[in-house]
Amino acid sequence: MTEPGSHWYDADAGPLVRPYAMTGGRTKPGPSNVRFDLIALVVVDDDPPDAAAGASLLGPEHRALLTLCRAETQSVAELAADADLPVGVVRVLLGDLLEAGYVAVSRPVPPAQLPDERILREVVDGLRAL
Repeated sequence: MTEPGSHWYDADAGPLVRPYAMTGGRTKPGPSNVRFDLIALVVVDDDPPDAAAGASLLGPEHRALLTLCRAETQSVAELAADADLPVGVVRVLLGDLLEAGYVAVSRPVPPAQLPDERILREVVDGLRAL
């Protein structure tokens, strides 16, 4: 016997499409298996190759991500939040868009390659001395 109020109704059940259906069962972004960091920035390419033919192959989730990126450059995490999709799904969809040439991704600089804080302070002090 079920308790009162424990029934799920269509409006309360959430999305009807499971994440694996949005990605065609894939869990990795594209054949190149590129990895998208959460803070990687995604920019729409204004002149993608073969845009007319490729646009018909894009699903509604792909088009939603492109619309979000056209408004402003966003990180992978922001795209997932704004599109209300799991990050894993967004990564797979972005892999499709990247391989088709619709987007460009700038990856964050690894901390080991960032300049030393001491050097930056010396540069600022030198500029102030001018």
